[in-house]
Amino acid sequence: MKLYAGIDLHSNNNFIGIINEQDQRLFQKRLPNRIEEVLQALEPFRESLEGIVVESTYNWYWIVDGLEKEGYKLSLANPSAIKQYEGLKHTDDKWDSFWLAHMKRLNILPEGYIYPKKERHVRDALRRRLMFVRQRTAHILSFQSDVTRNLGSKMSAREIKKLDEIDADQIFDDPFLSLTSRSHVSVIDFLSDRIKEIEKAVIEHVKIKPEFEILLTMPGIGIILGLTIMLEVGDIGRFPEVGNYSSYCRTVKSEKISNDKKKGKGNQKNGNKYLAWAYVEAANFAIRSYPEVERFYNHKKSKRNGIVAIKALSNKLARVSYYVMRDQVAYDEKKLFRS
Repeated sequence: MKLYAGIDLHSNNNFIGIINEQDQRLFQKRLPNRIEEVLQALEPFRESLEGIVVESTYNWYWIVDGLEKEGYKLSLANPSAIKQYEGLKHTDDKWDSFWLAHMKRLNILPEGYIYPKKERHVRDALRRRLMFVRQRTAHILSFQSDVTRNLGSKMSAREIKKLDEIDADQIFDDPFLSLTSRSHVSVIDFLSDRIKEIEKAVIEHVKIKPEFEILLTMPGIGIILGLTIMLEVGDIGRFPEVGNYSSYCRTVKSEKISNDKKKGKGNQKNGNKYLAWAYVEAANFAIRSYPEVERFYNHKKSKRNGIVAIKALSNKLARVSYYVMRDQVAYDEKKLFRS
């Protein structure tokens, strides 16, 4: 008899539910997050288990890796795509675990992507790099705000990155402004060192795959953004259409329109925020060096504003990069910006 297991995963515990082909509940138990206890609970059902579904929470690595190592068939459930039965008034962890198993049995489970363990930690290192870049930007903007507010002048991000603590101390007469400026410069320098350290380690450890090398022909995409896109995408074949990819990259609007009227929004957080950032970065870099890209940006900006223009450009880059990766063809400016 075929059996199906669902695991509702939390930060410190998990709930396992196992059903058979007739949806009969054969096992249910809450366990601490220790792989030994999970394996012990599943062992009596090992030979009959057709699949185990784990909810895709932030901490799924340990349980998926542990179960795959023991030879179990794993599926990662995509919580944002799962539709619950609307007639229910009450749900809990037990119900959720059996619902996961039930969807697996019916073959209607919206599955997430189980990223290969070998490259997962390299990808996560680049994600930490992004966090450091954003933190550094926050300090730069705060420094610029102090300069503009108190001196009436402007200082570029490039100028701020060149400062040391002695230079920062001499910008302001007020001791507290000098203190904050030294603090900003100290943190900016520290974060810049960590960013370079991660970049160096990633470049030395992983080489861009042949199917992704062609991304470097695109405007605004260098080696770090190319590696970021490669490691976040994993397998371009998991996106059947360009619309699936651009939606995953969060470059399209999440709106519900009826009779030309806005009726609400979809799940704006559904997708990959790191790819969304990568294509916005590529768009910002591209407008500095590519005249056609700059003209497109300025045209959009004149109609709306700079933010909308950058998002429109990032969507254009995401869509063309899909075809570049899928079809292994070099970037062609004439196809992207047709007159």
